[in-house]
Amino acid sequence: MADVHGHTHIEGEIAKPNTAGIWRTFWVLLAITALEFIIALAIPSSIVPHLVKVGVYIILTIAKAFYIVAEFMHLKHEVKFLGMCIVLPMIFIAWFLIAMVMEGGALYIRW
Repeated sequence: MADVHGHTHIEGEIAKPNTAGIWRTFWVLLAITALEFIIALAIPSSIVPHLVKVGVYIILTIAKAFYIVAEFMHLKHEVKFLGMCIVLPMIFIAWFLIAMVMEGGALYIRW
């Protein structure tokens, strides 16, 4: 059966899925998550200071969140300005979290 554009479609035919892109996304997210677990659990604080581990962990988490947004919300196909409207606030949130972790030990409140 031909449509108005001349393409032939078989009744009940299902399009071939793009499994390569799905697997690539899976492996990238798995690698970032595995790296987060290695940093959090396998590397002792005597080798790498705790503050450095927390900073790297936060950066990896934000990178993973950005990749998820880019892939599943199709943000990587949008204009750059829209992407920056989402990425820049995330950078400020990361800065805020790192600042709170660094300064959190400076406050000793006794009740």
